[in-house]
Amino acid sequence: MTDPTSFTLTRTLEAPRALVWRAWTDPALTARWWHPSGVEVEPGSVAIDLREGGQYAYTMTVDGQRWPTAGTYLEIREPELLRFTWRGPEDADEISPRITVALEELGAERTRMVFTLERRVPAEAGEDEDVRDGWRSALDEVLVPLLGELAPREPLV
Repeated sequence: MTDPTSFTLTRTLEAPRALVWRAWTDPALTARWWHPSGVEVEPGSVAIDLREGGQYAYTMTVDGQRWPTAGTYLEIREPELLRFTWRGPEDADEISPRITVALEELGAERTRMVFTLERRVPAEAGEDEDVRDGWRSALDEVLVPLLGELAPREPLV
């Protein structure tokens, strides 16, 4: 076991802040990227009650294994901040990692996203690296291409 840790991933995204917000809060979009590369979200498994105290849930699948995931929204300031717990359905919110997603508008078509995961209890050996790598993959290999597909572009002249 190791001491509780946290990590931060900062990305400059080529998408308007409103679209990045939707990617975090619209079940149809979260179902397309709330997973690392090579993993899928089970169709129909995403449920989001987007209010402080509301719950979200989804199930990831890989090689026939199911990984239910859930949490509680702690703070919502549209379109700039989401804070929520991240856990398995059997885990308590009080000890689950907290995630903060801060979105800063960088002009009309760019957004700085600061993602922070704060662990509140010790992790098993190697678990922190796995979690960090999973979120890096989800952000870089799945979310970024999704935003590229959805973001408005200048018309070709």
